[in-house]
Amino acid sequence: MAAASSASNLLSVPSLKTRSLRISLPRRFFAVPRRAHAPSSFVVLAVGAKPTVLVTEKLGQAGLELLKEFANVDCSYNLTQEELCTKISLCDALVVRSGTKVGKEVFESSGGRLKVVGRAGVGIDNVDLSAATEHGCLVVNAPTANTVAAAEHAIALITALARNIAPADASLKAGKWLRTKYVGVSLVGKTVAVMGFGKVGTEVARRAKGLGMHVIAHDPYAPAERARAIGAELVSFDEAISRADFISLHMPLTPATSKIFNDEVFSKLKKGVRIVNVARGGVIDEEALVRALDSGIVAQAALDVFTEEPPPKDHKLVQHENVTVTPHLGASTVEAQEGVAIEIAEAVVGALKGELAATAVNAPMVPAEVLAELAPFVELSEKLGRLAVQLVAGGSGVKSVKVTYASARGPDDLDTRLLRAMITKGLIEPISSVFVNLVNADFTAKQRGLRIAEERIVLDGSPESPLEYIQVQIANVESKFASAISEAGEITVEGKVKDGIPHLTKVGTFEVDVSLEGSIILCRQVDQPGMIGTVGSILGEENVNVSFMSVGRVAPRKHAVMAIGVDEEPSKQALKKIGDIPAIEEFVYLNL
Repeated sequence: MAAASSASNLLSVPSLKTRSLRISLPRRFFAVPRRAHAPSSFVVLAVGAKPTVLVTEKLGQAGLELLKEFANVDCSYNLTQEELCTKISLCDALVVRSGTKVGKEVFESSGGRLKVVGRAGVGIDNVDLSAATEHGCLVVNAPTANTVAAAEHAIALITALARNIAPADASLKAGKWLRTKYVGVSLVGKTVAVMGFGKVGTEVARRAKGLGMHVIAHDPYAPAERARAIGAELVSFDEAISRADFISLHMPLTPATSKIFNDEVFSKLKKGVRIVNVARGGVIDEEALVRALDSGIVAQAALDVFTEEPPPKDHKLVQHENVTVTPHLGASTVEAQEGVAIEIAEAVVGALKGELAATAVNAPMVPAEVLAELAPFVELSEKLGRLAVQLVAGGSGVKSVKVTYASARGPDDLDTRLLRAMITKGLIEPISSVFVNLVNADFTAKQRGLRIAEERIVLDGSPESPLEYIQVQIANVESKFASAISEAGEITVEGKVKDGIPHLTKVGTFEVDVSLEGSIILCRQVDQPGMIGTVGSILGEENVNVSFMSVGRVAPRKHAVMAIGVDEEPSKQALKKIGDIPAIEEFVYLNL
């Protein structure tokens, strides 16, 4: 009948603790890693200290001002990788554009301090997402502010190619008048293939339709409904490249898209096609494009991006007479630059405050309205995980967890990714030195061989509330509180949200009702008069405030489980006094 003790061998991870100063702040959805068993708080360098944000490339003044209101901002441009790795250990956030490479060595050099990387723009191919996730670092981008600017630049290059704007301008400035040489082609009735139908590709398609062009698009992840709404036709990759008169590239640079436009692909294009690239230079094999231009397969190309930026002065594409080039100007409008700066600054500040940014690229993408609705269930999820794992006795460790969500809503109307991440956080942090957050929850669970299965129970009733209850079960373990074992032999805890507050409603087979605030003492006892008063008196003598107390019993005068919510941790002497009460058969203290 001993009180709960730490289970250092669970999940085969030493129960090491780190010490750090902290200040209490409102609970948020994205918790910056914190020490296990601590109140909701965010780790900072010192009480009252501002976080430090490193900006390695030029950012609009409006964005810098937003950052400076919340953090100490270090603007250090043109850093070498060695200099970046040296500086990063003193920084809580890093803001980059496309020129700074944020690889694994950067995250390793941060020593765990780096909490968020902000990419001022859309593409994140210069950030190692796997390394960021492994180190629990959130990566956010600014996907909307420069969307229109990039789309407008693509359309500008399409029209420039069609009417030979760049060579005609250069010719006239050289004193020549060559009207017959620069006869163009009309855009009306021509087919443009939009390769990559995300935000920018969609906006290009809208504008191309306005020019009277027929729009086809290829994107394996784009919804057909969006294409139909614009009047575009989604087709296969091969069909898109073979039918197009103009090709506009808007795909990200990934291992799958690197040099996707190569000799083989160029051989399948319609002869005389015109290609525009405002996405990433690496999606085109530049040597292959030179060959396609020289052979006449590609009539013209307009490039805003290159594999190496800036490209060498003698670059064959830059010097080619049938190529129009611009120095990565896709997002370079006054409005876009200001918008990107503000958008990324807001995302970085929000992440440092503990908010889950809507633009996070390596965390569950949960809409703001869903976040607001799930807020109390997020807290419930983490606390149920913490309760369940503290009920496990030392032994083989936690390997198999089942989470059940009961709801009157259909499966498609309930996004549980956020809840699963918080349950994982609750399961791992109390028994590990590892800090878990929404970014690295799934990775951390997999790394420790922790399998989390999810089940949904559809209930009859009103779907106004997203969930009726959440149940967490841990299989194949022993419990330090035997009454927490269900009839199926699993540690079982269940909870629900009442008036916005998480409540524990079931332990094992016993129904209870106690608010999950502070900490909890669970007692199994012989159901007899005076038990509540006896335990309450012991806690009162220790000046421990009782917030909630609930008793669940099998039948009158039989066995019962008493759940007591306390605001302060009782002393060992107080816990011993409770354990020495003759009618109490077992008890456990659980720190939330």
